Amino acid sequence: MDSTVVNVPTDPQALAQAVAEGMYAKDPATQGLGMRVVEVAPGYAKLTMTVRGDMLNGHRTCHGGFIFSLADSAFAFSCNSRNVATVASGCTIDYLAPGFEGDMLTALAQERSLAGRTGIYDITITNQEGKTIAIFRGRSYRIKGQVIGDSHQA
Repeated sequence: MDSTVVNVPTDPQALAQAVAEGMYAKDPATQGLGMRVVEVAPGYAKLTMTVRGDMLNGHRTCHGGFIFSLADSAFAFSCNSRNVATVASGCTIDYLAPGFEGDMLTALAQERSLAGRTGIYDITITNQEGKTIAIFRGRSYRIKGQVIGDSHQA
């Protein structure tokens, strides 16, 4: 058990930022894919990822799994932004255009509904020209615990 004392901010924006920093530090998948958290707020996150050569499929376009991963990470940062441990209960994605090597993809996650333990989040993935690459909808479920400042976190 980590005995580090974490001061949890009470201001919603400062809390969202602290949660994002704490999550990112413990997220080797997001880090390993080169994703960056550009902006967070309560119920909102903006992440970027550059499409690398090792992310291409047989058509020489970005493999859908990497686009999905970017959207899923943005979803995670947005739905955990209030420091209530939250997981995905389901999601869908629609691919609208290909991503290419060198493209800078941006995932913008926005909370649409939060009621009790469940939420709905829409994530739009665009390229550096603003073209929509995919649309992702995630359904969240709040579980026990907090992301930061909880001695019982996993």
